[in-house]
Amino acid sequence: MTARTSGASARAELIADTALALLVERGMRGLTHRAVDERAGLPQGSTSNHARTRQALLEAAVRRLAEREAQVLMAPGLPGPGSGPEPLVDAFSLALHRYLTGHRELLVARYELAMEATRRPGLRAFFDETGRERFREPLTALMRAAGSPDPERHTLSLVAWCEGLMFSCSVGAFHSSVPSRAELRKGFDELLRGMLGPRIR
Repeated sequence: MTARTSGASARAELIADTALALLVERGMRGLTHRAVDERAGLPQGSTSNHARTRQALLEAAVRRLAEREAQVLMAPGLPGPGSGPEPLVDAFSLALHRYLTGHRELLVARYELAMEATRRPGLRAFFDETGRERFREPLTALMRAAGSPDPERHTLSLVAWCEGLMFSCSVGAFHSSVPSRAELRKGFDELLRGMLGPRIR
């Protein structure tokens, strides 16, 4: 990678990270090309040069959000194929606890982007495809390797359970109380045991 390419990549990352921060602090209406330039300390027009349209800026934010979420939720340490359900419980509970205790701002940004996607078909398609590649397909592979008889349906149940918990503990009724890792482990234990059959010790 050349120095010029590296510099362009670093600027693109800065723009996307700044866009996510603005979404958290100001909501969707506070995210503009000018606001990103000002917040990031970039020359006026830098964000427009990188992302010409609002759609492009939103896609950059979605892409960066997925990268940052994957670093937390799909970090090295996830069990490999054939490792069984118990390592999954350990890995999932650790990842979710790490997310809820150290990265809750990413959830707020995701909810802002998800709501906007309901009004923009192009963003909806991009949002869904990004999530499928980053999270749904890897989770389905893990569930299949763990012995799930219906990995796609079980992936939906797992994602829905996690999404509900994350919403409740970030902006919902339980926003002031995050479950301990032990509590999360128990929840994953019950969920996966119900789907996969044998009791997880």
